[in-house]
Amino acid sequence: MQQFSLLDLSPIPEGGSAADALANTVDLARAAERAGYHRYWLAEHHNMPGIASAATSLVIGHVAAATKTMRVGAGGIMLPNHAPLVIAEQFGTLATLYPGRIDLGLGRAPGTDMATARALRRHMAPEDSFPQDVQELLGYFADPAETAPVKAIPGEGTHVPVWILGSSLYGAQLAAYLGLPYAFASHFAPAMLEEALATYRATFRPSAHLDRPHVMVAAGVCAAETDEEAAFLKSSQMLAFARLRTGRPGKLPRPVTDVTQEIPPAIMAQVGHALSVSATGSKETVARQLSAIIKTHQPDELMVTGMIHDPAARIRSFEIAADVLKGLRVTPAAA
Repeated sequence: MQQFSLLDLSPIPEGGSAADALANTVDLARAAERAGYHRYWLAEHHNMPGIASAATSLVIGHVAAATKTMRVGAGGIMLPNHAPLVIAEQFGTLATLYPGRIDLGLGRAPGTDMATARALRRHMAPEDSFPQDVQELLGYFADPAETAPVKAIPGEGTHVPVWILGSSLYGAQLAAYLGLPYAFASHFAPAMLEEALATYRATFRPSAHLDRPHVMVAAGVCAAETDEEAAFLKSSQMLAFARLRTGRPGKLPRPVTDVTQEIPPAIMAQVGHALSVSATGSKETVARQLSAIIKTHQPDELMVTGMIHDPAARIRSFEIAADVLKGLRVTPAAA
């Protein structure tokens, strides 16, 4: 692992508002920059009462304005919801305002339910145009071409780094075919992690964007001074996952002492599997667990994420994780 980064969903806590969530995001981003995180990504979700990053490019700009050196980007933009030109203009503008700091991760899922997807899109196309849309978007970021009938202004010539995100073999195959970096969503959908990474690495084709495979693995983290405190804090995310899976999405719940009393065993098993690529506990415990994840999957980058109800505890969790990850990082030459 050469770099470590952070994914923030801008969670809206119970008892709080979207304004609180966005203010917490800025506070966390500033803390992450001080702690040495390489990237800070935000994700597109819609119609989610507990997530405030729906207008993802706007929040990215807000975070970039509040920080100085850390890369800021999307993890990701759900491209089927948008015309590629619109995204090229948005991220071209961000890259013009914050040169050398903007990333664009692209996902194929809608990031919401189908009713909301229909509300987002004027026309629901039956065919899957994701590969073509990615290539169209890459073209808008390329060097200016006088013959191009449509240009992204700002956008052309910015060469915004584009990542393919995924939790299946589809994204791995597309990223390899296009020669793009690949990020796997193992923080909530780890089932195909090993197979997808193997496929990507084995079939990667060097490109103008990248000369060798570059893998990012996402992992949950909830760190505190003791294992017991970390388990207590993590109960908020477990409750949120359980409620989402039972059709009751809401704001990020307050933590509880015994989460097993709140979640039925069958749902708890699903939550446990979804969050299995994660580290929870004291600094020493988190160090062992993150080390094991890195040793097993050999990512070029590790992106950590975690939803904690108390914003101060969330910042502290990522500070502890950064201290651990600094010790696990290796130089590219040693990798």
